[in-house]
Amino acid sequence: MKNAHLTALWNSLEQRSALADDNLDARRRKVTLVVMTGICFVASIIWGTVYLAILGPTLTVLLTYGFTVVVGLALVVFFASKRFALLLYPFFLMILWNPIAMQWSLGGFAASGVLMTWSVLAPICALMFQSVRQALWWFAAFLVLLAVSLYFDDQVAAWAKPTAHGTSMLFFAMNLIGPSVAIFLSMLYFVQAFRREHARSEGLLLNILPGPIAERLKQGEQVIADRFAEVTVLFADIVGFTQLSTRISPEELVSMLNAMFSAFDNLSDRHGLEKIKTIGDAYMVVGGLPDPRPDHAEAVAAMALDMQAAVARIGVELGRPIGLRIGIDTGSVVAGVIGKRKFAYDLWGDAVNTASRMESQGVENGIQLTEGAYQRLKDSYICEARGVIEVKGKGKLSTYLLTGEIAAVGPAVTPSASQ
Repeated sequence: MKNAHLTALWNSLEQRSALADDNLDARRRKVTLVVMTGICFVASIIWGTVYLAILGPTLTVLLTYGFTVVVGLALVVFFASKRFALLLYPFFLMILWNPIAMQWSLGGFAASGVLMTWSVLAPICALMFQSVRQALWWFAAFLVLLAVSLYFDDQVAAWAKPTAHGTSMLFFAMNLIGPSVAIFLSMLYFVQAFRREHARSEGLLLNILPGPIAERLKQGEQVIADRFAEVTVLFADIVGFTQLSTRISPEELVSMLNAMFSAFDNLSDRHGLEKIKTIGDAYMVVGGLPDPRPDHAEAVAAMALDMQAAVARIGVELGRPIGLRIGIDTGSVVAGVIGKRKFAYDLWGDAVNTASRMESQGVENGIQLTEGAYQRLKDSYICEARGVIEVKGKGKLSTYLLTGEIAAVGPAVTPSASQ
């Protein structure tokens, strides 16, 4: 429940802080800056009130409330314009300089409770929101001001009013807790946003590559290529798709393909198979890789039959009969990742080419098998001999049509001796 409330708060801040065309990174940076600035704004009001109660109307109180006014105005301008720089630079300048000026006015490090601890937020925020080079400049400015403060600490200590030990401890606690809270809450959102973005990227990567292959790629393997002695490859294609695409609207066409391929994706997951790709109206899936399994042919056959049922159902839903050809072959392949920007996990080998030919030279609403696939499936699936056909690039091949699964047969009943 707490996480839900926190997420709702972050989402509300994103809506109030981001422009419509901001990407995820821009939204994250803006919300993180708003959180950091808001905490410092509230802290300046509390600090000013404490200083006023303890010290009375002094230069320190004026400087504290000056920070409140400047940063508050910057927040108002930012929420009105949603322009990052209009909040970034006023906040950076004030958080860098103002705590140091307040520390000097209070009499140095000890008297102020090391108030300039707040100033370290400037280079830290610069690392989060700007380039490393810019952050180094902010850090250099912080170090210079730190060195100046250390050098003149004895001189400014003479300005300090005597304070009780309890008051000094209060100042130290305020200046340790305040920056810690600001950094923690800002980093909390920063980390949560990073995790959401990482999860989204992981999901996109796993939509492109199999999980084990994605892990190998992330671990730095430059060339990913594996040989598999035996897998089963399936190609499916819509009959008469080119003519159909000219008769229906683009919206209907995409809707039909999306319904079919989404159903196929679900079947692929259900049967533990690996979808390789879609090309136009063609769908390719394989069993037995990247993790080998002994029943790869049976799993592909089961999916092929389910694909037929899914297409028939979708055709009824759309009010348009859809013809589907499916081709299957079993054999060896080489699998690997190709490309640099739009990389893909693909297969090469005779089994790939032959499965494609089984599909393209198959029959409408039929599942055509090669001899190799038939030999793997004949004991568990019903296969009808189609005969020998001429296959482009392969010559004459014996082919079969997969029509169903052989029903499990119960144990035979043996007559009793008395009978």
